[in-house]
Amino acid sequence: MRLSLSRLLSVIAVCAPALAFAGKPKACVATDQAAQMLNKDVCVAAHVYDVVQLSDGTRFLDLCSPETTDEQCRFTVVSYWGDHSEVGALQKYRDMNVEIRGIVQPMHGRAGMILSHSRQFNGGPPKFKPNPMLAHGFNAEQERPPINDPNLRMQGGGRAFMNTRSQETVPGK
Repeated sequence: MRLSLSRLLSVIAVCAPALAFAGKPKACVATDQAAQMLNKDVCVAAHVYDVVQLSDGTRFLDLCSPETTDEQCRFTVVSYWGDHSEVGALQKYRDMNVEIRGIVQPMHGRAGMILSHSRQFNGGPPKFKPNPMLAHGFNAEQERPPINDPNLRMQGGGRAFMNTRSQETVPGK
């Protein structure tokens, strides 16, 4: 099947803008720059000096040099115990330069990032965690939507256009 010249040019014209915007991914930033980018998805390039594990299983990547005091360290990476199986062993990253992608969040007076999946080391997204408040009170056996949305409620108590005395009966299920 041969394409005419006009069709070929139209295909190139449609694809060219997509190729122009699909450039290289953004470069990773240092931890001091990332601390200024709260609530943004960024890639952070840092050196891991140590991996600290608490008694509850929470692990921290220590990205500040040993000469820096804890009060002066303005960025941290946290991995919770619930994500242990997806993140894997972090000891192998000790004394290595790493690039981690994630959302920078405020954490107890400093900026930080939650490491919830190992693909974040390769530029991948964090693990998806649904908001539990959206499904609060939902039961799969109910015949109502899982969200309490006012737009989904019947307005006027179910009598939008008919009086309750003149409603037709609906056959049972």
